Amino acid sequence: MDENEWLAARFEDHRAHLRAVAYRMLGSLTEADDAVQDTWLRLSRSGADDVENLGGWLTTIVARVCLNMLQPDEEAVLADSVGLALLVVLDTLSPAERLAFVLHDMFQLPFEEIAPMVGRSPTAARQLASRARRRVRGAELPAPDPDLARQRDVVDAFFRAARGGDFDALVALLDPDVVLRADFGGRRPAASGVVHGPAAVARQAVLGALPGAELHPALVNGAAGVVVTVGGRPFAVLGFTVAEGRILEIDAIADPDRVRRVAAAVLSDE
Repeated sequence: MDENEWLAARFEDHRAHLRAVAYRMLGSLTEADDAVQDTWLRLSRSGADDVENLGGWLTTIVARVCLNMLQPDEEAVLADSVGLALLVVLDTLSPAERLAFVLHDMFQLPFEEIAPMVGRSPTAARQLASRARRRVRGAELPAPDPDLARQRDVVDAFFRAARGGDFDALVALLDPDVVLRADFGGRRPAASGVVHGPAAVARQAVLGALPGAELHPALVNGAAGVVVTVGGRPFAVLGFTVAEGRILEIDAIADPDRVRRVAAAVLSDE
């Protein structure tokens, strides 16, 4: 086995880990594969003669590649490793905060190694992750009903009432402390926001019901949800938290780029 073959074999030993890091940073398998390929090209050009910890070195490189990809793409999502409800929160993080959170909290990389990737001191990198962690914890969902069929019944009833304009039926399906989070992305920032209370959420549901839309049941974060398509194209992804027969939280993503990525993932889980 020559040096190039040996290097390729060593890289393959780490490919799955690198792909996982990249996917959690970028939210797209295609972009993750691109980042991993870029990492391989850098390794093949530089070699590994002076590298003591190849796994750590490769993790650093793929993280830097992802950070460069995130800098111009503020709408990239952290999918798979977090729930749909957190996507809205995580979109408010800077790329540096996102990288520090993912690498430390999900892959246990020390802040001493994260610091040079984000151009900060280890203490500053720790603060980046801490800020991200506080926002993530603040957005955690309550535990849904364990009966998925029961969840689905409630979600289906919600859409029937919304399409029928039945305001009272909608209010009866909503918990008194219900919260609706809507994210329309950078193209329609004014449409994004948080709505509290049954009456306000019910009004939004009636206003947002599209007559020509098709609803596709899907598992969103392991619970009953829906992918909405219009003209055959994904339009929105909605995740629901249902407890004791009422909807506690609704998380809606309608940013076109993100919807395409998230829809592909959740539809495959149904």
